[in-house]
Amino acid sequence: MSFDGIFTYAMTAELKEKLESGRITKIYQPYKNELILTIRSGRTNHKLLISAHPSYARMHLTEESYDNPSEPPMFCMLLRKHLEGSIITQIHQIEMDRIIVFDVKARNEIGDVSYKQLIVEIMGRHSNIIFVDKEKQMILDSIKHVPMAQNRHRSLTPGQIYVLPPVQDKLNPLEATEETVQRKLDYIGGRLDKQLVNTFAGISPLFAKEAVFRAGLANRDTLPKSFMTLVEKIKALDLSPQIITDGNKEVFYLVDLEHIKGESKSFSTLSETLDRFYFGKASRDRVKQQANDLERFISNEIQKNEKKIVKLEKTLDDARDAEKFQLYGELLTANLYQISRGDTEVTVVNYYDENAGTITITLDPQRSPSSNAQRYFNKYQKAKNSLAIVQEQIEKAKSEIQYFEMLNQQVETASPKDIQEIREELMEEGYLRMKQKRKKLKPQKPVLETYTSSDGTEILVGKNNKQNDHLTNRVARRDDVWLHTKDIPGSHVVIRSDEPSEETIKEAATIAAYFSKARHSGSVPVDYTKVRHVKKPSGSKPGFVIYEQQQTVYVTPDEEMIIGLRK
Repeated sequence: MSFDGIFTYAMTAELKEKLESGRITKIYQPYKNELILTIRSGRTNHKLLISAHPSYARMHLTEESYDNPSEPPMFCMLLRKHLEGSIITQIHQIEMDRIIVFDVKARNEIGDVSYKQLIVEIMGRHSNIIFVDKEKQMILDSIKHVPMAQNRHRSLTPGQIYVLPPVQDKLNPLEATEETVQRKLDYIGGRLDKQLVNTFAGISPLFAKEAVFRAGLANRDTLPKSFMTLVEKIKALDLSPQIITDGNKEVFYLVDLEHIKGESKSFSTLSETLDRFYFGKASRDRVKQQANDLERFISNEIQKNEKKIVKLEKTLDDARDAEKFQLYGELLTANLYQISRGDTEVTVVNYYDENAGTITITLDPQRSPSSNAQRYFNKYQKAKNSLAIVQEQIEKAKSEIQYFEMLNQQVETASPKDIQEIREELMEEGYLRMKQKRKKLKPQKPVLETYTSSDGTEILVGKNNKQNDHLTNRVARRDDVWLHTKDIPGSHVVIRSDEPSEETIKEAATIAAYFSKARHSGSVPVDYTKVRHVKKPSGSKPGFVIYEQQQTVYVTPDEEMIIGLRK
C-alpha cells in the first residue's frame, strides 16, 4: 500500500500549506465515491480530489478535469448546503492512521457560526468520506453508509456518533529512536520487514522493505540506523516523490525506493505524483464497469459476423460450381437418347474436352432425362444469381467487423462520457434498443479533447464516432490538417493550422497513434492531409471517411507526451 500512514502524514503537510485558511467555493461529486472541492487560498483556486474508490482511494490536489452529473447526488447537495463558503480552519491527521480531518467554520441557516468536520478515511475498499457535526460528533452523512449489521464496531450512518476505527497497538515511528527499534525487533526471528510493519503504525511493506534493504546486512546495528534515517527524512519533509516502473508494474512513494529496480520518474509534489500515477486508471475502471455489457455486445457482433463470413464463403465456393452445372445440363441435353428414367448416373463424352474424355453425371432416378438436364440448368442459374448476392453479403459482414473493431478500440480509450455517446450511437444505428425517455432532451454537442502543441498550436481529438464526425465535418476548417492512423482503427485528430510545423505534426500524430488500436505498438504509421481532402461517403456509418493526397509519418505512442500536451 503506497498510500500508507507515512504518506498520509506528508500529504497532510502538503495540504495544510496549500489549503489551510482557504475558503471552499465549489463542491462537485463527479462519480459515486469521489468529490472535487474548489478551494480559494493564497489568491489561487485549488482543486482537491477526495476519493473513496475501493481500488483507487486517495486524496490530493489535481489539475485533471472531471465531468459532473447534471443532477448532483444527495451527499453533494448536503455538502454544498453546509460547506460552500466555509473556511478550512485546520487540516490534521489522526495519529499515524490514513485518516485526514478537515475542520471547517461556516454559518448555519440563521447566520450563527457552526463547526463541521469532513473526515477522509483512506482504507482500501473500506474507504469513506464522512461529514460530521464537530460539536456533537454526530454523523450528518457519509459517501458510503455502513450500518451496524455490516460493522459491529461502528455505524457510519446519519444520526450516529462518529467513532474512529479500532486502534492498533503500535508505536508511532515519528516518536521512535534507534534504541526503540533495537529493543522491539527480534533479529534472529527473520522477516524483519514484517516485524517493522507489525511494530510501527503507518508503516507499509514498501517502507519496511526499503529500510531493510538500505541496512545491507540487516542486524541490530544497521537496521535501526537505516530505519531512523528514513523516518528523519519524513519528519523533515525531505521528500523525493516518484513513480517507479518495474516491467508492467508501477508504484509510487514519497522517498527513493532503492529495493525496486526499475525506471523512476520524479515529481515536485505528492499531488503531482498521484495525478500522474492515477492518470486514466480510475477512469478506465469506471469505464470497465459501465461498458461491460457494451464490450460483450461488440465482441458478440464481431464473432457473429466472422462466423457469417465462413458460411457465406462456403456458399460462394458452392456457387462457383455454376459453370459445372451448365456443362452437365448441356451434355445431358446432347445425350438424352442414352438416358432412361430410373438411371442414377450416365457417362458421356465431354465434347468440350480437347482429349474427348468422358464424364460421369449423377441423375435423379425419379426424373425424366429432359427433367434431369433442366435441373442442372436451374442449379446453374441459381448459383450464378447467388454469386453477386453472397459476395455483397460478405463485403457487408466485413464492413460490420471493421465498424465494431473501431468501436472496440474506442471503448478501450473512452472516458465515461464517451461510453454514453457510443451507447447512443448504437441505439441510433438500430443495434441496441432505444430506451424510453421521460422527456426528449435537447441533443448535446460532442465535447472534443483539446491539446496544445509545443509551439502553441491547438490540436483537437475525437474519441468516438460522434465526436469524430462532429470534429471532421463541423468543427474543422477546410485547410486544417487532419490525421488518422493508417489502416488502423483510431481517433480523428485535427491541427487547427493550415501550415503546422513538423514538430506539431509529429505531436498530433503521436496523439492519433495513442488513441488508436496501436497505442501499445512502436513505429505506428499515421496519415495526414488537408481536411478538404477528407470525404464522408453517402450512407456510410458514423466515423467512416475516405481521404486522398495524404502523407505518412511514423511515430511511437508516448503517454508522457500526451499528458504534457493536455490543455
